[in-house]
Amino acid sequence: MLGSCRYVFAAVLVLGVFLKGASAAEWKFNNGLPEGRNESKQLDAFAADVGELTDGSLAINVFHGGSLNLKNEDIVRWLPGGAVEMGLVWANYLGRDAPALNAVLVQGSVGSSDELIKVLPEIMEIYTEELAEWGIVPTGFMALPLLRASIFCRDEPVRTLDDLRTKKLRVWSGDQVETFTKLGVSAQIVGQTDLYVALQTGVVDCAVYPALFAHTISLQEVTDYAAYLYPIAGVPYVLGADQEAWDALTDMERDAVTAAADRVWERTNEYSQADENEQAARTRLTEQGIEFLDGFSDVDRSAFLEAASMTWAELANEAGGKAPEYRQRILDILGR
Repeated sequence: MLGSCRYVFAAVLVLGVFLKGASAAEWKFNNGLPEGRNESKQLDAFAADVGELTDGSLAINVFHGGSLNLKNEDIVRWLPGGAVEMGLVWANYLGRDAPALNAVLVQGSVGSSDELIKVLPEIMEIYTEELAEWGIVPTGFMALPLLRASIFCRDEPVRTLDDLRTKKLRVWSGDQVETFTKLGVSAQIVGQTDLYVALQTGVVDCAVYPALFAHTISLQEVTDYAAYLYPIAGVPYVLGADQEAWDALTDMERDAVTAAADRVWERTNEYSQADENEQAARTRLTEQGIEFLDGFSDVDRSAFLEAASMTWAELANEAGGKAPEYRQRILDILGR
C-alpha cells in the first residue's frame, strides 16, 4: 500500500512538472544590434528578469545581431505579423513605413543632455500613441545617452565638409541623407550588419558612427581616421510587443514584463558619464590604430545643425498626418 502511494505521489509530481512546462509561453525577441553592445546586454537582463518575475511561466529568448534575418527597417511589418513576439523598435529606422515617428526628432535637433531629458517624456508618449496604430505595444523603453557622432574614414583623413564632399558617406537614417545632401555630401543608408563589409570593399569611404560603439562592429579594422561632427539625440528604443501576443498573456505576466522593462529604463536613463565614456572610447580606439583628428570646425558644425533643422521641418511636413503636430509638441517643450 505504501509503495502504491509513493507511485501515485511521484506520478502527481511528474504531471505537475509537465503541466507547468506545457503552460509556459516562449517568446522570441528580435534585436538587430550586435551582441557586444551594451543595449544587447540590457535586453538579456530584461529577459532574465521576466523569467524570474513570472516564475518561469514566460520565457523570452533574445536573438542578437539580426540572426533571425528580420530587418530593423521592416519592424512595423513583421512584428504585428507575428514573426516574433517582441522586437527592438528604433524610430530612426522607420522613415519609409512610419515617417511620422521618424520625424519626431532628427539627428541634430537636440544639442544637449538637458534638452534630451526635457523632451523624453513627450517622445515616449508620442511613440505609444503612434505604435498603437501599427498593433505594437510599447512594453517599456531603453534610453540612449547623448552620443557624439564622428566621421570614420578609411585611407585619408577627413575633418571638413569640403573634404567630406569628395567621399561616399554611410548614414543610417533618411533624415541624415537629407541633411548631408543639403551640404553637398553624397550619403547613403547602409545597415548596421553590412557596414563593415561596405567600408572594407569601398562601397563607402566614410561612416557616421558614435565612437562609444565603434568597437562593437570593429570599425578600427576598416577605418583609419575619425573626427567629431555633431551630438546625436539618442531617442529611446522601444521594447515593442505584438498586440495579439501581448493580449494572450495573463495579467501577472504583463505586469512582470512591464516591471522588467522599467528596470531597463532605470539602468539606462543616465547621462552624467557621457564625457568620460566618450573619452575612454576614443582612447581605446586610438590604441587600436584609429587616429582621432581635431573635430570639424564650429563653422562646419553650425552648417550641419542648420541643415538638420531644415530637414526636420521638411520631413514633418512631408510625412503629414500628425507629424507636424508631433514636431511642434517637441519644439514647445524646448521653448523654440
